[in-house]
Amino acid sequence: MVDSFLDFMLGPFRSISAFYFEHQLIFNTIIIGFAGYKLFTSTKKTENKSAS
Repeated sequence: MVDSFLDFMLGPFRSISAFYFEHQLIFNTIIIGFAGYKLFTSTKKTENKSAS
């Protein structure tokens, strides 16, 4: 019964979350890599501005 309520309330998010949980390591690696890249590039830009 709870499962049918979850299917009704969450709708397509239920299948999307199942796909995410199966491939969680890949998605988290991509997200952390992108965040690290943004931190590195923003730090590099501020160093160049202070050196000018």
